[in-house]
Amino acid sequence: MNRYNGLQIVNKPERVYRTTRYPVFPKLATDIYVLTTSGDRLDLLANKYYNDTRWWWIIARANNIGKGTFALEPGMQLRIPFPVFLGDIESKIEIVNKER
Repeated sequence: MNRYNGLQIVNKPERVYRTTRYPVFPKLATDIYVLTTSGDRLDLLANKYYNDTRWWWIIARANNIGKGTFALEPGMQLRIPFPVFLGDIESKIEIVNKER
């Protein structure tokens, strides 16, 4: 998945990109909760639970963290949204961005 897929181009004298809005991940009974340890990072946790580092932003969005760094403080409790939705995530991003 290219993170720039789904961006809307606004035709103006110069090319302008709108910010991509990402879906909200509601809490589910099947979510995984973890306590971070020294050396944990968002991309490494995404690789561990989703087998792909590109999904780091899902963990960040679900926990309202990750602005500016992948690094995590030890002892943080994080919710890892259940990975069953990953196959459909691109269409969810498109839906959220068309609702503007």
